[in-house]
Amino acid sequence: MSLSTLRLRSAPSLSVSLFRHSLLCYSQSACTRASAMLHSQSHYNNHNDHNDAVALFNRMLLMRPPPPTFQFNNILSSLVKMQRFPTAISLSKHLDFKGITSDLVTLNILINCFCHLGQITLSFSVLATILKRGYHPDVITLTTLIKGLCLRGEVKKALKFHDDVVALEFQLDRISYGTLINGLCKIGETKAAIQLMRNLEERSIKPDVVMYNIIIDSLCKNKLVGEACNLYSEMNAKQIYPNVVTYTTLIYGFCIMGCLIEAVALLNEMKLKNINPDVYTFSILIDALGKEGKMKAAKIVLAVMMKAYVKPDVVTYNSLVDGYFLVNEVKHAKYVFNSMAQSGVTPGVQSYTIMIDGLCKTKMVDEAISLFEEMKHKNVIPNTITFNSLIDGLCKSGRIAYVWDLVDKMRDRSQLADVITYSSLIDALCKNCHLDQAIALFKKMITQEIQPDMYTYTILIDGLCKGGRLKIAQEVFQHLLIKGYHLDIRTYTVMISGFCKAGLFDEALALLSKMEDNGCIPNAITFDIIICALFEKDENDKAEKLLREMIARGLL
Repeated sequence: MSLSTLRLRSAPSLSVSLFRHSLLCYSQSACTRASAMLHSQSHYNNHNDHNDAVALFNRMLLMRPPPPTFQFNNILSSLVKMQRFPTAISLSKHLDFKGITSDLVTLNILINCFCHLGQITLSFSVLATILKRGYHPDVITLTTLIKGLCLRGEVKKALKFHDDVVALEFQLDRISYGTLINGLCKIGETKAAIQLMRNLEERSIKPDVVMYNIIIDSLCKNKLVGEACNLYSEMNAKQIYPNVVTYTTLIYGFCIMGCLIEAVALLNEMKLKNINPDVYTFSILIDALGKEGKMKAAKIVLAVMMKAYVKPDVVTYNSLVDGYFLVNEVKHAKYVFNSMAQSGVTPGVQSYTIMIDGLCKTKMVDEAISLFEEMKHKNVIPNTITFNSLIDGLCKSGRIAYVWDLVDKMRDRSQLADVITYSSLIDALCKNCHLDQAIALFKKMITQEIQPDMYTYTILIDGLCKGGRLKIAQEVFQHLLIKGYHLDIRTYTVMISGFCKAGLFDEALALLSKMEDNGCIPNAITFDIIICALFEKDENDKAEKLLREMIARGLL
């Protein structure tokens, strides 16, 4: 996005009447459709708090004289907080039917409702109503419209709308610009967001901690932690004081970069500055430590968390369980999972999925099945990842019969099989010498427009080679090369192994050379497969030559 788009214009003042005329023209078609769309949005659920608000609103409509408009607005605002946008829209219509005039606040609430429902055209039709009634759109009106455009990903339109209202000398505030900055970051235009924040100083609007946090978050998610740290330093220099969100975001950035020492240092800095870490701060750090297998350090952070009277949530517990499984401390993982309920934290689908996956990988498949059944009793609905974890575990344990029942359950619950599901099934069929079924399943996968990945192709090639169908394996391998797939070291090694098993050493050595030409460097396993096969066939000279090359490369 060019910076010219972002330029904060200081155009000659145009009349407000001209602005009104242009907006009325812009939203003329919207007005004609508004009534019909309002009818389609009028359904809602029957919860007590929602029903109480509706009943009170209707009673107020019957009062004579009716209460002031602001009391109706209070109820509409409460419905918006409940995210009952269609209900708020429907009730607002009754004001007009009863002859109660909607004020600017009412109409702003309507704009907000339509924006959240993605009905941006209807939002602008309400703006037209505001102008027709002679109201002056305030900063809330304009900011809400900007937010509505950004929510729909129409950030360029939001910037254009911003330029128009600024040119007409309407006032925007920090929240308005924070909304635009957030919109730019969400579509990956972080540099443009920084430029917009820089331009604010020319308009005597001082950037605040929220704007900096939004941009720092975007930079960290893009792994530009160095740039994020520069903004952090800039904040301090300008006496814009970082808060818990700033620190948590930077800690996350350091964690995803594997810089755990720096992340812990920031946690300590928070303590020195009397900024209290929250559950998100601690959970991010515990998760990162767990993924690195540093469970002792994770336990220390947990102890600090408890000492600070910050209660762990389900994310914290999930991170601990996952971390313990990664270091093969199954007893600790089970203990943490079981202690969740005792601490008043309800395990969710991700909690169960982590447990099922961990148990399957440690060959405790029966316990994984029991947990899967427990999910049903506790009304926790398994997702595709849950099914895939259990399917993979059953496949690897050779329990194919149970797998197909699970696939049927998956289909019955409208959980669509994905590339991971098919890869696990194809792998199991190949390893159990059901090659025809594996090939048929692979073809079915393609007909269902599920694109095989390199892992799937490698599984199939390996199965075909080991099942004595080298010619078909070669055809699949050549298909990948012709289509320009980036083959990894495992795929090459599997094909080389197939050649070696068939005694086709010239082909194996030719492929070894070709893989290097294609930028894929063979590892010790690749060399070992060829060398062992050569020695078995008394091709000692060739084997010794490769062995010397292996030593020269430092692979032995």
